Amino acid sequence: MVCLGNICRSPLAEGIMEYKIARQGLSWQVDSAGTNGYHVGEAPHRLSQKVATARGIDISRQRARNFCPEDFDRFDRIYAMAEDVIDEIKWIAGKKFNPAKVFLLMNEVYPGKDMDVPDPWYGPEPGYHKVFDMIDTACDRIVEKYSKSRVPGGE
Repeated sequence: MVCLGNICRSPLAEGIMEYKIARQGLSWQVDSAGTNGYHVGEAPHRLSQKVATARGIDISRQRARNFCPEDFDRFDRIYAMAEDVIDEIKWIAGKKFNPAKVFLLMNEVYPGKDMDVPDPWYGPEPGYHKVFDMIDTACDRIVEKYSKSRVPGGE
């Protein structure tokens, strides 16, 4: 799960997905990262934490990290929160970039619509709730789609 700073959207996505796969008894590995280094080592944004906690998900122990080319070796699927994030992933990954592994998260809900998950960073709390709901729905679709094979990407 990748966004710009790894403190708002992608930590929510990591926490939501971890919660869902634990409930399903799946052994998937989930992580999140950002494409810039402004917040490396920081906890998720206080409003991301607040919204997650209100839904029974604790993301307080997460720490922001940079997306790196080796993530293409570690993960079967890389979900970006927005188109500009995919552009940054391509630039960071260089020769390791594998377009078969990179997806816009919301295309799981609205295939081919190329919708971004809006960045709630500058807005008030209601924006974080909207983002949570969008990510929650996408994570439901991912679990439904791939849990049959027990590994993401398998059919």
